[in-house]
Amino acid sequence: MNLTIKDIAQLAGVSQGTVSKVINNYEGISESTKKKVMDIINQKGYEPNFSARSLATKKSNLIGLIYAGKINVDMTHPYFNEVISSFKKNIGLLGYDILMFSNERFQSDNGSYLARCRHFHVDGCLIIAGEEVEESTFDLALEGLPCIGIDIELKGPKSSYIMTDNVDLSRKVVEYLYLHTIKKIGYIGGKFDSAVSTFRKQGFLEAMNQFGLEIREEWIQYGDFHEESGYAAMKKILQSNELPEAVFATSDLMALGALQAIKEAGLQCPQDIRIVGCDDIAACRYSEPKLTTVKQDKEKFGKLSAYMLDDLINGRSQLKPVFIDSELIIRESCGTHSTLR
Repeated sequence: MNLTIKDIAQLAGVSQGTVSKVINNYEGISESTKKKVMDIINQKGYEPNFSARSLATKKSNLIGLIYAGKINVDMTHPYFNEVISSFKKNIGLLGYDILMFSNERFQSDNGSYLARCRHFHVDGCLIIAGEEVEESTFDLALEGLPCIGIDIELKGPKSSYIMTDNVDLSRKVVEYLYLHTIKKIGYIGGKFDSAVSTFRKQGFLEAMNQFGLEIREEWIQYGDFHEESGYAAMKKILQSNELPEAVFATSDLMALGALQAIKEAGLQCPQDIRIVGCDDIAACRYSEPKLTTVKQDKEKFGKLSAYMLDDLINGRSQLKPVFIDSELIIRESCGTHSTLR
């Protein structure tokens, strides 16, 4: 037998409105009444109708997940996969489900994230930034939909974002190499239009200038954070008349592609060229050589995203952007040369 709110109300001796308020956790109901209603709900195995509950609370308990950008990282990217796993776990504990939005037809039908979010009545969105982010992504925040961005600067009345301190991240790498007498340093960055790419390049150039190190344009190349682009960028660096002693690739996947290019050129890492990546994905510990990298706290990213988005949805706070520290993890690709202390 499928019970209704009316049935529960009759069994508990209260009004249907009281049952609805108990189910939806409204204030103003005595503890004894709450207990009476909940005891009957538990005994009878009553499950509230999702649509009715959404109408009553004006909430769908749905979160939109958007991998933004013409070049996006999607769920196959090992770094963001771990971030989303943490987010999914924590947002689930807060009572939400996740609805993933595709951007595959944006170029042909002028798709709008905002229109789709309104259609599905999502309570808020988590936005993961890729490269060449669509303008409609920013409409979500500007229109007042609760949004948390990861690696994308969102500005709106109910939005905020979380990002690694990417300037400091790059400085850590250059400083470590400089302290170990490595002064000829190359760089493989992302494209120019994302905040992450901009800040990481800024940190690299500032640190190089701080230590008086020469910046060689032929040693600075760009990719899209995936292996193939790191491979292609390293091939260009290897065509230089003089080779760098080390290359900092701003994602582990690009670093792994760069390692392959070095091996195909008949060179060895770290004996000929040292490589540093970024993200600390699991593959770093199993590559040959094991990859030195900058670790970002993926579990913390996901948990903070969930808690901050829930606060924005419930109007509990105005949230400022959060910048998370990083950690340099030294492995074999930076070598065991006697000058490395």
